[in-house]
Amino acid sequence: MAGEMKKQRASWSGKWAFILAAAASAVGLGNMWRFPYLAAKYGGGTFLITYLVLVFTFGVSLLLLETALGRKTGQSAIGAFKSFGKKYAFIGILASAVPFIITPYYCIIGGWVTKYTAAYLVNGPAALADGGDFFTGFITSSAESYIWMLLFMAIVFVVVGLGVKGGIEKANLFMMPALIIMAIGIAIYTLTMPGAVEGALYYLTPDFSKFSPELVIGALGQMFYSLSLAMGIMITYGSYMRKQDSLTSSVLRIGGFDLGVSFIAGLLIVSAAFVAMGSGDAVAAKAGPSLMFVTLPTVFVDMGGMATIIGFLFFLLVLFAALTSAISLVETLVSIVHDGLQCSRRKALGIVIAFVVIAGGIINAGYNVASFIEPLGAGSSMLDFADFISNSVLMPIVALLTCVFVGWIIKPKAIIDEVRISSKFTAAGAWTIMIKYIAPVLVIIILVAYVAAQFGLFAM
Repeated sequence: MAGEMKKQRASWSGKWAFILAAAASAVGLGNMWRFPYLAAKYGGGTFLITYLVLVFTFGVSLLLLETALGRKTGQSAIGAFKSFGKKYAFIGILASAVPFIITPYYCIIGGWVTKYTAAYLVNGPAALADGGDFFTGFITSSAESYIWMLLFMAIVFVVVGLGVKGGIEKANLFMMPALIIMAIGIAIYTLTMPGAVEGALYYLTPDFSKFSPELVIGALGQMFYSLSLAMGIMITYGSYMRKQDSLTSSVLRIGGFDLGVSFIAGLLIVSAAFVAMGSGDAVAAKAGPSLMFVTLPTVFVDMGGMATIIGFLFFLLVLFAALTSAISLVETLVSIVHDGLQCSRRKALGIVIAFVVIAGGIINAGYNVASFIEPLGAGSSMLDFADFISNSVLMPIVALLTCVFVGWIIKPKAIIDEVRISSKFTAAGAWTIMIKYIAPVLVIIILVAYVAAQFGLFAM
């Protein structure tokens, strides 16, 4: 039965289809609002250099591990680990839990982005630049926030429903180039604004006095989340890869795509926010949703006749980034259900749709009818709790277990042999050291730091 399922399994049409899909998964909301904030906070160029080093050492090593594991087994996370023995299935179950937690709340934020994209055309830039009242009124609404969440979900479900080649490949082929072109275009236009060049110089110039353990941990956490590690996505996407396509060159290009989009997003957003706030420290004080949904609209409204166009294009850019990541999350869920229940892909998608809609509705209620539920203390929401459990707790644990599993149980040679089917892999020795010794230590540091930060024991 397993062999029959493997034969029927979908596959990418070629190496670049996989690279584009994996890069699309990596490029998401984290690139747009968390990377610029961290760069502003940790000395601009100093953070960029640290992030660059981490992506092309720790990041691509784990990318290669997960992708090769998927291609070797032809299964999504649970099946991939279980194929080496039933007692290892629990690692796949933990990995699979991550996208099941992330997808519903990611679609809620995707709904916010969809709303703002439309609002620039319907309400106009002035309505959005009111210091945050528009944003607060929207997310706390008992009807409108649900409608936009469902609209975002519907787009994602349609693309995934069209299949790997007919839906995901075609959507990424359009959205990824459009995303990059818009990001570059808006960044260039933003740099013509008074004060923007100072922001760009602040962003690009290394300030080594800001180098600290906190900077390294911040860069590690950002890279970890941005590259879609330890959430079953790369195992699933790897399971669709053809044996003749090079794994090593593919993961290097995925890392390059992620780094490139993060860099452009940081240049755009830090420069734009610098115009409004005048200093790097002021930009660094604005993290997450407030930077994107409150601060940037106040920048765009000062662009005069171009305000509507730039605001719309910027949120369309963010929408494409959100969609590409959400598509990879939902595809991973469908693959997990399809492999686990050995049902048709259509039935698996139906089960996933029901789960994501119900879970999304419950989490979204944390901003309105269930706002009294504050799981992480005063001012926190159910979305914050889901984000903390998935990103700060489960993902580092999954990555640690995966490194121990490959490094010490099945041994690195099992993955190296898979990589060498289509690549020379001259760095196999260095990769082995990374997986066996360095990566586990870095993952433990991320886990301890993020949990400590949540309880006020460590400043992030």
